[in-house]
Amino acid sequence: MPRYKLTLEYDGTGLVGWQRQTSGPSVQQALEEALVKLAGHAVTVAAAGRTDAGVHATGQVAHADLEKPLTTDAVRDGLNYWLRGEDGITPVIVLAAELAPEGFHARFSATGRRYLYRILNRRAAPVLERHRVWWVAKPLRAEAMQEGANHLLGHHDFTSFRASECQARSAMKTLDALEVRRAGEEIHVVAAARSFLHHQVRNMVGTLKLVGEGKVPPEHVKAVLQARDRSVAGATAPASGLYLTGVSY
Repeated sequence: MPRYKLTLEYDGTGLVGWQRQTSGPSVQQALEEALVKLAGHAVTVAAAGRTDAGVHATGQVAHADLEKPLTTDAVRDGLNYWLRGEDGITPVIVLAAELAPEGFHARFSATGRRYLYRILNRRAAPVLERHRVWWVAKPLRAEAMQEGANHLLGHHDFTSFRASECQARSAMKTLDALEVRRAGEEIHVVAAARSFLHHQVRNMVGTLKLVGEGKVPPEHVKAVLQARDRSVAGATAPASGLYLTGVSY
C-alpha cells in the first residue's frame, strides 16, 4: 500500500484546528473526506503537528496510505479538486504530493518544526489581515525583544511557557532558533525546534511583547524561564498570528 507525503497550506480561520472534532470543521476532516472521494475508501491522515484552532500553515506535512497507486500529480490535483467548496474556495490546499520512503511517518519521522508569528505593529487596525496577524498598536522594540529571546535558546525546562492542558511527558525542550525582526509594519518571530510544547510559541511571543513595549526588561525573560511557573509569563498570543511554515526530516 503506497504512502504519500503531503505538503499542505491552510487558513485556520474558522477551523477548529488540525484534529477532527465534533465541534466544527478541521483540516484533518477536510482532507480525509477528499481522500475518500479520490481513493474510494476511508483514509486516516497523520500530520507533523496538530495546530490549534485559528492557526495557519504554509508548510504542514501529513501522510496518507492509499490502496491503489496513483501518480503524485494525480494525488495533488485530485485532492485539490475535492477540497474545493461549492464557492470554489477552500481553506486547505495540497501544495505537493510525494511517494514517502519506507517507514516514513509525518509526525514521528520529523526532526524539526519551524513556526512564524506575525505581529502587525501600527496604530491602525488591520482589515484584510485581521485574522492573520496579532495587532499591537503600541510601538514595539524588536531589538529588545531579540535580547529577551536569546535567553530562551538551548535546552531548558519550558514549564513557564506551557499550556495547562499540554499532554507532553516532559517540559524539557531544545529551542534551536528564536529570531525577532522588523519587516515594515510587522514584527516577525521565527521559532525552530525538534518539537514544541502546547502553546509554547504563543506564550513566548506573549512574553516578548511585554519586553517590546518596555514593560519589562529583556532579562525578565530569563527570570520567567527559571521560575518554571506559567503564571509569571505573559498572556498567550492570539492564534491568528501563528503559522507552521515547515517541517524537516
